[in-house]
Amino acid sequence: MEYVINNSEDEPELLKELAKETYQKILQPRMLSGHPQGRILSLLSKIIRPKRILEIGTYTGYGTICLAEGLGKDGKIITIDKNEEIVKFQNKYFDKSGFRDKIIQLNGDALDLIETLDDKFDIIFLDADKENYIEYYKSISNKLNNGGILISDNVLWSGKVLESNKSDDIETKVLNEFNQILKDDKKFETIIIPIRDGISISRLI
Repeated sequence: MEYVINNSEDEPELLKELAKETYQKILQPRMLSGHPQGRILSLLSKIIRPKRILEIGTYTGYGTICLAEGLGKDGKIITIDKNEEIVKFQNKYFDKSGFRDKIIQLNGDALDLIETLDDKFDIIFLDADKENYIEYYKSISNKLNNGGILISDNVLWSGKVLESNKSDDIETKVLNEFNQILKDDKKFETIIIPIRDGISISRLI
């Protein structure tokens, strides 16, 4: 991994600062997208030049800023999170990012909020509670434009998806089923990239 990082695009200074403060002040900092994955998000966004992005699971906003780097001139990213306590933290870095006017924050239950959105999206980034991944899949499948991509985080789940499911391990069970659903869904072409905790990229055909 060190070789990969040393020979990839450098992490922007603002995101280094955001990551450092997340680890210092916010619970469960390993939820942060981080450098290699963040550069993948940024690069995909720059390739696609999306007009609309939906992010499910803002956390401290690292992934939001990475995705915003590729937005078109009038592009917007709608990002949803249920944790009101970190909105101030998010805003601190959104204000510094240069993308403040492109970021729309929604706070509340994502499944409810998704139903209120009339937009179609060029990119959807799914990085929320794992036990609801299949429900998110169902609710967003008709929200993607043709040729749009669904990026799903944590699909390897610290390697737990390779182990026999424990009866009480709902998250691993759901992720295994979610990965299989995407593989079998002929509307998508999907690849899993084994970086960090695993991300899958699914293109709507």
